[in-house]
Amino acid sequence: FRLYSCDMLASCEYIPQELFECYTESCEIYPVDDEEVPADIKQSDFDEHEFELDGWARWDMPSDDYYDTEQFPEDFTGYDGSEIWNFIHNRIGFHDEAVEGDEYDADNWKADFNKAVSGLHAMVSAQVVRGMAEKIESGEGLDPSSPWTDPRAEYDRRLGPQGETPEAVENLYFGMMLLLSAVKAARERLLEDCDNGKIGDDQAVEILRPILAHPLLDEPSIEAASRRLRTHASQDVNNLWEARMRTRDLMRVMNCVQCNKCRFHGKISTLGLSTALQLVVGHRGTGCDVSKIHRVELAALVVTMGKFSRGIELCLSAQ
Repeated sequence: FRLYSCDMLASCEYIPQELFECYTESCEIYPVDDEEVPADIKQSDFDEHEFELDGWARWDMPSDDYYDTEQFPEDFTGYDGSEIWNFIHNRIGFHDEAVEGDEYDADNWKADFNKAVSGLHAMVSAQVVRGMAEKIESGEGLDPSSPWTDPRAEYDRRLGPQGETPEAVENLYFGMMLLLSAVKAARERLLEDCDNGKIGDDQAVEILRPILAHPLLDEPSIEAASRRLRTHASQDVNNLWEARMRTRDLMRVMNCVQCNKCRFHGKISTLGLSTALQLVVGHRGTGCDVSKIHRVELAALVVTMGKFSRGIELCLSAQ
């Protein structure tokens, strides 16, 4: 679940941009050495990659360049992604009459989609706040020229009930419930992959098995988000293509992120959320065949669940 073949040189196709290079070391990532990528992972990614015209996501074409999430973990880089998030919420999110008056809680799957995307944004905001606090605690400190120097103030602005998005934490939980439901749906496939040696080394299997056995996955209350989404989707299955189109755009707009570390983790997170929607909703509102989910999608799903979990942990500690 650490290694992803990701196109870090793709051009932005959505927003006119001036080229901004982040010259700090915290922004940059580099491919791992070729011998560090297991041959079976590389072969699996090449074999599984396919073009699906109306799929939930469209991951980058696999290449010999793989990046490691452990070598380049999430960090506070100081990059300002507000232009990207404004585009996502204003242009990719739904704003028609179906969600008029309540873009997150209207009785419609389009509001559910907006809520999930807002949850993704809230997770990223939580990681930004966490990264700021960790830099301060380590003694490294923050760039005094940065507009963000106070983690508490940033939490209140980004995630607080009186902040820019009062529903942010609620939407974060909504996204987490969707991810938990999706991991539960994929549990047997993941356990089979553990038994067949497709997950990785013994250490990776030892970490994953307890996660898949955690009682939270079988807690009925976590199904509230997926049940709500499926109920809404089943009432309008002929228009679900609009959601699939938007998740593909959500993935591609990450190419507009000009911090490479942020782009890398943003792509993984959007793929994880798209995979959750694919498992929960599918094409007809009833989910999909988990055997057709690709390695990279399963990896992104589990990793993104971890990202949301850490985001919720930050929010609980801040409240």
